[in-house]
Amino acid sequence: MVKVTVWNEHRHEKKNPVVAQNYPNGIHGAIASFLEKEGADVQTATLDEPEHGLTDEVLANTDVLVWWGHIAHNEVSDEVVKKVVQHVLNGMGLIVLHSGHFSKVFKTLMGTSCDLKWREADDRERLWVVDPSHPIVSGIGEYIELDREEMYGEHFDIPAPDELVFLSWFEGGEVFRSGCTYRRGNGKIFYFRPGHETYPTYHNEKIQRVITNAVKWTAPTEHERPVYGNAKPLEEISIK
Repeated sequence: MVKVTVWNEHRHEKKNPVVAQNYPNGIHGAIASFLEKEGADVQTATLDEPEHGLTDEVLANTDVLVWWGHIAHNEVSDEVVKKVVQHVLNGMGLIVLHSGHFSKVFKTLMGTSCDLKWREADDRERLWVVDPSHPIVSGIGEYIELDREEMYGEHFDIPAPDELVFLSWFEGGEVFRSGCTYRRGNGKIFYFRPGHETYPTYHNEKIQRVITNAVKWTAPTEHERPVYGNAKPLEEISIK
């Protein structure tokens, strides 16, 4: 059973009645609920908990961390960021959702600004599957259509993805790399674009299926992290 921690700022739900109506148990609660139904062992963590809910004990008990943030990226402790990044390098999976592209964790792992274009105008979004053989899109079909979403547009300042899984088209004409995978150290990362807080995106069954598939894909594989540093020779070296 995969052990998942769903992290969320949990700020919008407290301030915006539209968000509270969409997600009465928080965005983290909604995501945790459908992952639990798929058999994952799920816990949640939020920004205002001690150590943002990401204590050493919690991280040690996490196979995959799901991250949603938006308005309080700068409030996340640098020490917690360092711990999360190290756990990813050691093999923990990371799924970064929507505006989590600007989180300290994602920007640190990418090494770029992760900036982009955006617009809130009820755009229709069509997420085209561009890698139909990838496990993350199992059961999805050719595309996912969302009636209303926030637009994200290129250029998206990220490193070239290891694998591009989704490419979005928006009603206003923009396109965006909406599903990107990366490997950092022993860890696997999936960035997935949809999920603006004022829309009920995480109640969409296909969006839920993508995140569920991504949890399985990013879960650690059973192998030890490579040993680094000064190394003794495996064979005797003859002096010439």
